[in-house]
Amino acid sequence: MKVLWAPWRMAYIAGDREQGCLLCSKLKGRDDRGNLILCRSSHSFVILNRFPYTNGHLMVAPNRHVASLDELNEGEMVALMALLKQSIIILKRALKPDGFNVGVNIGSVAGAGIEDHIHFHIVPRWNGDTNFMPVLVETKVMPEYLEKTYDRLISFVEGP
Repeated sequence: MKVLWAPWRMAYIAGDREQGCLLCSKLKGRDDRGNLILCRSSHSFVILNRFPYTNGHLMVAPNRHVASLDELNEGEMVALMALLKQSIIILKRALKPDGFNVGVNIGSVAGAGIEDHIHFHIVPRWNGDTNFMPVLVETKVMPEYLEKTYDRLISFVEGP
């Protein structure tokens, strides 16, 4: 039998849950690389998902703490969509995926892990990136460390 080690997952499984809003906490921090924040704008920001579905899994969120899209003003909504678009362009250039899943979960019943701060997920996808691992052994294989993915993406945020 082969063993696939993914010890970084234990931090999520057994770790203490941060009090307050995780996204607001990361946004207030000054260590963008440590917090995996790729980009900040006046109304929104982009952060790598610390427990991703695939490499390059990003979250785009408004700076203001709101739970639903209908709470955003027009300027915030436009800025959020612009940053969502820019993030996809950067992912295309840096990681060359074959497609994307883009979505937002509103409320815990819809699957929101952070239900009180709205955010979009951008999940890069590649032909053949799904296999038997998630189905048979409930395991996903991540081919690259988060810090390496961050370094690859940040160079495109700052300009190639």
